[in-house]
Amino acid sequence: MNKFEEALTKYIGAHNLLKIQKIKIGIAGAGGLGSNCAFNLVRSGFKNFTIVDFDHIEYSNLNRQFYFLDQVGKVKVETLKENLLRINPDTNITVIKTKIGAGNIRSFFADCNVVVEAFDQVEYKKLIIETFICTNKLLVAASGLAGWGNSDKITVKQINPNFYLIGDEISEVSENCPPMSPKVNITAAKQADVILEWALSR
Repeated sequence: MNKFEEALTKYIGAHNLLKIQKIKIGIAGAGGLGSNCAFNLVRSGFKNFTIVDFDHIEYSNLNRQFYFLDQVGKVKVETLKENLLRINPDTNITVIKTKIGAGNIRSFFADCNVVVEAFDQVEYKKLIIETFICTNKLLVAASGLAGWGNSDKITVKQINPNFYLIGDEISEVSENCPPMSPKVNITAAKQADVILEWALSR
């Protein structure tokens, strides 16, 4: 147990930390939702991850994603791993730089207890939900988190025992409703909180 984990046990206890650290989390997407959900989970004590994304960091990502100015141009999954290891250097993170598709999604997250849907595109959201909704994995997805204001409308809805949907289910990203840090981060934090509550209740 390193110094970070020792300090964390003062808040949640060694028994709860052990429960958390047995969980493996798959994160599909390393953008606004995925990167922020990931750092919340690492700060909560989770340490086993598989993160999948194909993209590189752009300047337009910095208003809401867990990256920094000097990291623009780098591979998202590799850079996210570096940033997360700065929180807890003993975190076990497998990163996969590729596009998710029907032919590979199950294999990427086969050994994960939890799958976080963290994509912008509807087609990928649909693919992840349809793939894992009837499994015994905890599935945490998001819908509606763009713009600003009315953040209280971002809610947690339990669809079935293993599937939670977080967001306002209305505010899609558009020219007049851009993705901004506050609502993106609120949604990502709520995703992490659902996972934390689920892990501690087991």
